[in-house]
Amino acid sequence: MRQFRILVVDDEQRILNFLSSKLKASGYEVFTASDGVKALEQVQTQEPDLVILDILMPKKDGFETLKELRTFSPIPTIILSAKETNADKVKGLTLGADDYLAKPFNPDELVARIEAVRRRLTPDGTRKIRDQLSLGDLVIDFKKHLVILRGKETRLTRIEWLLLSELAQNAGKLILYSDLLTRIWGPEYRDDVQILRTWISRLREKIESEPDSPKLIRTIPKTGYMMDVPSA
Repeated sequence: MRQFRILVVDDEQRILNFLSSKLKASGYEVFTASDGVKALEQVQTQEPDLVILDILMPKKDGFETLKELRTFSPIPTIILSAKETNADKVKGLTLGADDYLAKPFNPDELVARIEAVRRRLTPDGTRKIRDQLSLGDLVIDFKKHLVILRGKETRLTRIEWLLLSELAQNAGKLILYSDLLTRIWGPEYRDDVQILRTWISRLREKIESEPDSPKLIRTIPKTGYMMDVPSA
């Protein structure tokens, strides 16, 4: 069986060496790059399954690299950075990162977060889902992973699709913050409401006619979210 392939991007050689050893010992195949330019080249030539990306780097910083990466690849990306402010975390998530871990970090926590990403990539498929759902102007084709809004296909990132699928498959039902976080990101994230709010905001921008006054994804204050079923 092909090993899970990880690209580690950091301008500090000691971190590259440390993470390479740790991740290889955990059963992963590891590639490295010391700046954003090389990282983008490695993504296209090595086709890794996940990228661990530093922010403060020469040539292209992590934000610039991630922004360019998202123009051609939905590959899962975990930001690993000494920049620990909420603004930087939100910026990284808004640009399309799947997770954000501040330095200094616990390497075992990093491995746990990588495994959480892997679970999202390979769901167990035990739950039966419907083939298609129409919600007003929005049509969701679960088999083809297509979202049609007012007759036009809308492209979603992997996380946006997982969130939309979870909410749509439970349309009309309240899903608690903790339950939604656990289903999409894993139990390690059940209390990270900030990451959920960021991704819900991104999803609303793509499927709501008025994202600031959402009609489809309703917030139940201090509780969770609900996909409303439009009345006939």
